[in-house]
Amino acid sequence: MTSDREDRDEIDDALDGYLRTMFGEDAEFHPGQREAIKALLEPGARRLVVERTGWGKSLVYWLATRLLRNSGAGPTVVFSPLLSLMRNQIEAASRLGLRAATINSSNADEWSEVEEALRREEVDVLLISPERLSNPRWSSAVLPALGAIGLVVIDEAHCISDWGHDFRPDYRRLRRILSVLPPNVPVLATTATANTRVVADIAGQLGEDVVIQRGTLMRESLSLHVIELADQAERLAWLAQQIEALPGSGIVYCLTVADTQRVADWLSSRGMTALPYWGGLGRDERVEAEQALLANSIKVLVATTALGMGFDKPDLGFVIHYQRPPSVIAYYQQVGRAGRGVDHADVILLTGREDDEIAEYFIDSAFPPPDHLERIIDTLEAEGQMRMADLESSLNLKHGQLDRALTLLEIEGAVGHDTSGYFRTVNPFAPDVERMERVTILRRVELGQMQAYVRHEGCRMVFLAAALDDGTATDCGKCDREIGAIHEVEINEAILADAVTFLRRDARPIAPRRRWPAGAVGGLSGAIRPPNAEGMALSIYGDAGWGRLVKDGKYVAGAFDAALVDAAVELFFNRWQPDPPPGWVTAIPSASRPMLVHDFATALAARLGIPYHDVLTANLGPEQKGMENSAQQLRNVAAKMTLAGTVPGGRVLLVDDVVDSGWTLTYAGHLLRSGGADDVLPFALAKGSAGGDDS
Repeated sequence: MTSDREDRDEIDDALDGYLRTMFGEDAEFHPGQREAIKALLEPGARRLVVERTGWGKSLVYWLATRLLRNSGAGPTVVFSPLLSLMRNQIEAASRLGLRAATINSSNADEWSEVEEALRREEVDVLLISPERLSNPRWSSAVLPALGAIGLVVIDEAHCISDWGHDFRPDYRRLRRILSVLPPNVPVLATTATANTRVVADIAGQLGEDVVIQRGTLMRESLSLHVIELADQAERLAWLAQQIEALPGSGIVYCLTVADTQRVADWLSSRGMTALPYWGGLGRDERVEAEQALLANSIKVLVATTALGMGFDKPDLGFVIHYQRPPSVIAYYQQVGRAGRGVDHADVILLTGREDDEIAEYFIDSAFPPPDHLERIIDTLEAEGQMRMADLESSLNLKHGQLDRALTLLEIEGAVGHDTSGYFRTVNPFAPDVERMERVTILRRVELGQMQAYVRHEGCRMVFLAAALDDGTATDCGKCDREIGAIHEVEINEAILADAVTFLRRDARPIAPRRRWPAGAVGGLSGAIRPPNAEGMALSIYGDAGWGRLVKDGKYVAGAFDAALVDAAVELFFNRWQPDPPPGWVTAIPSASRPMLVHDFATALAARLGIPYHDVLTANLGPEQKGMENSAQQLRNVAAKMTLAGTVPGGRVLLVDDVVDSGWTLTYAGHLLRSGGADDVLPFALAKGSAGGDDS
């Protein structure tokens, strides 16, 4: 019979061996790692680990899993929020001989194989996104296939807290899982970004016996800098002048999808190797971009926060923020990608004109308004079970708003869903308005804190650590407040002029709508045959290229500047060059401002040398921008727009000022084709949205 001491020595020897297997003969545990791993070997242990980015929180649960599996325990279940994190984790698990599988939105076709592997006990670790817990298949097939669970891990646990910077409603489903776990199953929650309030919230959800392990948040390798620039053109010029001189390869974070594409295109045009990255990319494209950065085959990956938590590249040399993030906590999370395995990494925040506007948008859209929740409840009570398309047809809510509201109502138990749609449960429900208001106020406080970081006169690392309630931080000696603003440069006027030209040439495609929304307008259903051709927008509304001039013409001057006609002609002849070219032009009509688009379209037709024909008319009615989803948008435009003249044959250039959902152009195209036009080619002065962060 072995003694406790011999058992402990045996565990330590095993841990040292596995660590060397993963990281080489010279590898050593960070302070606290060994203790955290060994704690999870105790039945029923519950531990919250709050350690800095790069400390190695995932190593804790991988080695604990290895030892638990060696002793005959069941598989580990890891709840992770991001696909990139899951891919990194599967690779890490394989180094320990662990067989990992994942269930997420991108591999639904593989779920059956994963379930079979679980039943055959051929999976050591299952990684699952919390959003998948809403799928009935989780409880009916996946959970039974798991059998006895050996360890539960909640990675990026700040997502479980209302107060966390990246709160995700689906994480609240984990409370139910924790409440029904057998008492002997250990639970680990990890995060790098949790202040005292968030730690207390997470600990309360884990249970009264949770042990909190908290280390210093200082990152000695990071050199923090802030650079204030006037607008996007100056930021692009700064990137062009500075990125090549920064060490190694790195990440440029952007707040919007459109900016990831724009910045990557700009850097590529300057001879740098750059790729865009956002959550809406195809799986293969995301993997290819991640691997290119990991292999240092590109200089920079331009990403939204979809490349964030858990992405591990030890030699990442720099992280740049193209815009200011909404909170210090989110900022610390993102800059933590840099400098994990090198002595020095540059972290640079660019800040400018539109930062507050973007931050306010994300704050305002974080929670479904109480009246949205009540309208959904009332509709389901009146109509019975409904599919998403039917709810959209009945309720004037954006698809994303409706989806978030339904998720919240499901978590609260007020709504359920199955393959037939959503239904009202018998549980009472009242919106927690007080909680929503408290969290919204906190978000504005966090925004103010980020604004204060920009102005801060002392050590920037101390500021970040203090914001996360780490009082142990001391001056880093590496930030711009201590070594000077070494990354501030005089913007080269020629490069700045190139940046302005680039922004003004940054036209955006208008993808055609291909299916009618179900039940919106009688007689219109199924595929749109044929759809409009792919069109083009000259700019993004309000941006630093032509977008500001579009905004001014629409809402200030009441007419579009002649420079926009020149820009459209240049786009048409030099870059777009549609084939075949259109034979005539018409405009989207407006009852409230009948001459605005009409005058621009007639001027454009004259410059293109083709005739203009007024063949569409519109009646007064609700503004299209007040319609929030496809069914409502199509129904509104169909109620107002009709043909009012003879439609010539051939290809028509259909002109509008700002395109948002695309349903105005789509329905107008349908009318034109039904009246005799052969093909419809849309053109707009601007796209109405820069594109959000879809992770």
